[in-house]
Amino acid sequence: MDHAHHDIIVRKLKVHSPLGAEDIAALRGLSGHARNLAPNEDCVRQGDTPDNSALVMSGMVGRYYVLSGGKRQYLSFHITGDMPDAQSLFIERMDHAVCAIGPAAVVMIPHSEIFGLLERHSPLAFAIWRETLIDAAIFRQAITNNGSRPMQTRLAHLLCELYYRSRVAGVAKPGSCYLPINQGQLGEALGMSIVTVNRTIQLLRASRTMDLRNSLLTVHDWKKLTELGEFDPSYLSLKKPPRL
Repeated sequence: MDHAHHDIIVRKLKVHSPLGAEDIAALRGLSGHARNLAPNEDCVRQGDTPDNSALVMSGMVGRYYVLSGGKRQYLSFHITGDMPDAQSLFIERMDHAVCAIGPAAVVMIPHSEIFGLLERHSPLAFAIWRETLIDAAIFRQAITNNGSRPMQTRLAHLLCELYYRSRVAGVAKPGSCYLPINQGQLGEALGMSIVTVNRTIQLLRASRTMDLRNSLLTVHDWKKLTELGEFDPSYLSLKKPPRL
């Protein structure tokens, strides 16, 4: 890992957890090997027993479950600074996979080094624990979203979440963020057909709250989009970005 990789993990954990100088120095001592992922390439496969955890450096990755027949159910999406398979520290066999959504880069950090940090630095143990709790909160929202909300609300909520998280992570400008998810992947995440996804995007465009074209989400009216999506970011437990 180089300085840029260390800066990313320090920045990510500091958005929700206090870290002292010793904790930051320990994070800067982590090693790992970089991987560039092509679109749809897995960095973790369902059924693996990994001895590394991925840190997203750029782009976006998706956590998904493979159904019988090969169909995917996307469970969550992850951006720069996220550790989408942190559960593999404590679960021997992966019950889901993680793949790139568009081109992405990750660093694979040995579990042995992470366990060393957890044992020696309690603030880092709490910070990584918080990461998994935030993941669980995102899962709860996804279950609520897909099971109880109308189609337009469902899509608006997911777009709000991804834009908000991108702004907190510092990888998005006010008013727009990189979003390489295609309509098929949105359908697999939200339990919607491609036809329904396309129709719902058109409805949101007509509301003049957002646009989604060529892997770019543009937010025209954040307040109205959050109202349409019934989005309250408190479940993310993240520091509010300076400007949305």
